[in-house]
Amino acid sequence: MKFISYAQNFEDVMLWRALKHISEGFYIDIGAQHPTIDSVSKAFYDVGWHGVHVEPSPVYAELLRKERENDLIIQAAISDHCGMIDFFEVKDTGLSTGIEQYANQHINEMKWDVKKSIIPCVTLDAILEKVKPKEIHWLKIDVEGMEDLVFKGWNLEYKPWVVVVEATKPNSQELSIEWEELILLKNYKYVYFDGLNRFYLSNNHLELENFFSYPPCVFDNFTKNCPDFE
Repeated sequence: MKFISYAQNFEDVMLWRALKHISEGFYIDIGAQHPTIDSVSKAFYDVGWHGVHVEPSPVYAELLRKERENDLIIQAAISDHCGMIDFFEVKDTGLSTGIEQYANQHINEMKWDVKKSIIPCVTLDAILEKVKPKEIHWLKIDVEGMEDLVFKGWNLEYKPWVVVVEATKPNSQELSIEWEELILLKNYKYVYFDGLNRFYLSNNHLELENFFSYPPCVFDNFTKNCPDFE
């Protein structure tokens, strides 16, 4: 049976290649957005995995609640503290952000409608304390410029096997990895760049490194999901 990829850049194919031997695994998807379109977790959920979705947009958070009954949905932003932050929602995109500079760029350059609000924020540590997972097989971080804040709020000794971080500036191919030292100091090794995301392996699971030595290919036996956008 072919693996069905839903992720925008075949992130799920790379993760499945390395982790398909795990049954009923666990993931944390930060900046989850839609439960199907461009979803990194959809294919895993369909084969019995479960986990946590963190999504600040009320529209996408509600869609996740409806379609992911076995997952925990946290409607908040991730930051380096628990409290409230300014949030700039770019409707019908995955570009909503807590960074005003990027929001202004979307307004000025793309003429997109951006709605400012004040929303809850939590740390990754707070989520880990709540869930207390035995294992985290993968962690995905897609937070539109707030990556350093996510890492600064992660101090507990939970170590996902694989961490995937969007590594370019929003809506750009320009690499932005000022935060990288923060994850390397947590005993992770950079293993792969797909043009959009950087993949890191925990030093406890470097046996998986060879799975990240080449991009998705015909031998991964996958097909791309083609959703109906109407």
